[in-house]
Amino acid sequence: MKISEQWLREWVDPPVDLETLASQLTTAGLEVDNTRPVIDKAVDGILVAKVLEIRPHPDASRLKICMVDVGNVGIKKVVCGAPNVECGLTVAFAGEGATVVGEKKIKANKIRGILSEGMLCSEAELGLGESDDGLLELSSDGVPGQVLADYLGLADHTVEVDLTPNRGDCLSHIGIAREVSVINEIEMSPVNVPAITATIQDTLPISLHCDNVCSRYAGRVVRGINPNSKTPVWMRERLRRCGVRPISPVVDVTNYVMLELGQPLHGFDLDKLRQGIVVRMAHKGEHLVLLDGRDLILDENSLVIADYEEAVALAGIMGGVHSAVSDDTTNVFFESAYFDPRHVARDARRHGLHTDASHRFERGVDPANQVRAVERATQLLLEIANGKPGPVTDVMSKNHIATPTTVILRRSRLERVLGTQFDGGEIVGIFRRLLMKIRENGNGWIVEVPSFRSDVSIEADLIEEVARIHGYDRLPARTKSGDRRVRFDAEARVPISEIRTTLVSRGFREAITYSFVQKGLQASFHHGEQLLLTNPISSDMSAMRSSLWPGLLQVAVYNLNRQQSSIRLFETGKVFITENGKLSQPTRVGALVAGRLFPRQWGQTDRLVDFFDLKADVEDLIKLGGASGWEFVPDTCVGLQQGQTARIDKDGCPVGWVGSLDPALLQELKVETPVFLFELDLDQLMAGTVASFRLLSKYPAIRRDLSIVVSEEVSAQSVKDCVGQQRIDVLKKLELFDVYRGEGVDVGEKSFTLSLTFQSSARTLKDQEIELFIADILDALEGDLGSRQRG
Repeated sequence: MKISEQWLREWVDPPVDLETLASQLTTAGLEVDNTRPVIDKAVDGILVAKVLEIRPHPDASRLKICMVDVGNVGIKKVVCGAPNVECGLTVAFAGEGATVVGEKKIKANKIRGILSEGMLCSEAELGLGESDDGLLELSSDGVPGQVLADYLGLADHTVEVDLTPNRGDCLSHIGIAREVSVINEIEMSPVNVPAITATIQDTLPISLHCDNVCSRYAGRVVRGINPNSKTPVWMRERLRRCGVRPISPVVDVTNYVMLELGQPLHGFDLDKLRQGIVVRMAHKGEHLVLLDGRDLILDENSLVIADYEEAVALAGIMGGVHSAVSDDTTNVFFESAYFDPRHVARDARRHGLHTDASHRFERGVDPANQVRAVERATQLLLEIANGKPGPVTDVMSKNHIATPTTVILRRSRLERVLGTQFDGGEIVGIFRRLLMKIRENGNGWIVEVPSFRSDVSIEADLIEEVARIHGYDRLPARTKSGDRRVRFDAEARVPISEIRTTLVSRGFREAITYSFVQKGLQASFHHGEQLLLTNPISSDMSAMRSSLWPGLLQVAVYNLNRQQSSIRLFETGKVFITENGKLSQPTRVGALVAGRLFPRQWGQTDRLVDFFDLKADVEDLIKLGGASGWEFVPDTCVGLQQGQTARIDKDGCPVGWVGSLDPALLQELKVETPVFLFELDLDQLMAGTVASFRLLSKYPAIRRDLSIVVSEEVSAQSVKDCVGQQRIDVLKKLELFDVYRGEGVDVGEKSFTLSLTFQSSARTLKDQEIELFIADILDALEGDLGSRQRG
């Protein structure tokens, strides 16, 4: 929300500078993001002037020689090519020595042989707008020779206030003024809005067919406005300072009232409306072309403003092009309504629209402000373009109109939450300055909340109001008391902090991604039922994630596209799985690696990460809780490359996956380097075992190396499993330390070299015993896996 400091101080003028005022608003919960001057400080020396005489340039058909009155400065000759220059026009004049936008110094110089003693300025040259196709036209009351900055009040600042969604009442100058008034304990001087007397009796019938979503609709006919009238400079300037582009008197008036009072309005061309106004739900398949040119196909869930033949506006969001005012409009119908915030929010999101009007309706406008806004708009339009107003038509639904909320505030609750005692007079003063009616009620107060404060409905809201107006910095800082008993964690459970620390120690960085992901990307990893959002933030965030991989992959692609040579990311969080209509939310840990394994250096060979590097990371995590029961099983997984994918089992149950990203998906994402991922059920990873003490053997260990030849299809895990099934108590360690293919080994076969460590805790083992164990192992391997010993 952008406001003009000068405009605000017309309502309430506290004896503080802008910096202090911004600090006050921020402290009160209305965060001020930025303050900036409304005009470039470099622009200087610009004066008001009036064009007295115009004659053609002798050597240039597009140029004119203008004689302009600059007051005490005298009569100046200016060569000008602006299409809108004419006799009697009041303009901005930059004479010799003046500065315009871009720090351009003006000098007298000859243009096509004619001396020009300055220049007449456009909006763009003064930094007052973007238009540079004509001169800035000032009102005729401008005095020649007057400093332009004084005439337009350019000693002003734009203040950008970042409002929380619940403070819709502050999306206007009157709303901010109320806050400034309360904070500084001074009176506010609101603009007088008189009831405009009708000079004609013309009205337009209004029907509310959906009073549950539009409980109030006010309107007025104004006939005979001057189509040649122009919005005065002071109004255009105020709109510009608040970030609104001036368009035409009718549109500018509605925008001005919205910025002033917080009530969005719309002006229809009365001659384009058929018979009357109907507020209704759209018909299925009904078309509506909006002011921005978008052609909407509506359904029964969209609220529209219609005449007796077709929809003319999307309620609370944007008008239609068919009934829009134009340069030829002479008869206008003003509308001012109260729409249900939730319905406007749904409509705006479904159609991908966000306007100044919808922004305010979504947050809740004052349901008692509609007629006042129409009166104010009529007052301004009559001043600018004349016209004859009819009576205001105000249609309300008694069943759905908002009523003042009454909330009880207990003194004990207030003082317990804020941690200090309050004087009753201060509490009464705060709420009265907030324009809330208050009376004492034994143990506290009864507060009647005005209609414009829809965010205040419970006792906690009143406590918040006291805290922010009293001042958060004045509340005592106290240590919160609570239960001091020590909570014991299960010894067998691996803390999540240890899992994170382990991954970080292995070079990973933790990522936090959205739980919302792109539906198409998620389908690359999950072919089952997806949990889709009814009102997604954007099309790229339309589904709840069923895996951590889509989010991590998007982060990786973003970094790879920015020449990051090594990506190592991990994330912990919930995923959302739907099966047979039932939702589960397991917590998982996932990771992604891509690019170089090590940073470039002279002492180590540069290579890319591979499947086994990531598998080693997973194994390191598994060891945190004890490696027993875990197994890597070759398998296929949606989104991963066949042949480089393993299912991770624990005690025979699948708990995760590790593998290489499918090359087809890499190509689709335009990623050239291989990407590897894993994902594990976090609860299973955290379920460890309690450490137990075991006596160290005082007898020597005996190691034997054994080389066997097996088929290519035989995995190392199956060899280990076969040896383990022999249940040799004194076999303490089995390690695979070499895989060989080449001379001496047939095609389609490979050689495993195993290291077996034998040790007894009761005696020294003999060579004969070891040989018998080796023989049993070889027999088992030959029988189960078809292996043979390699000589």
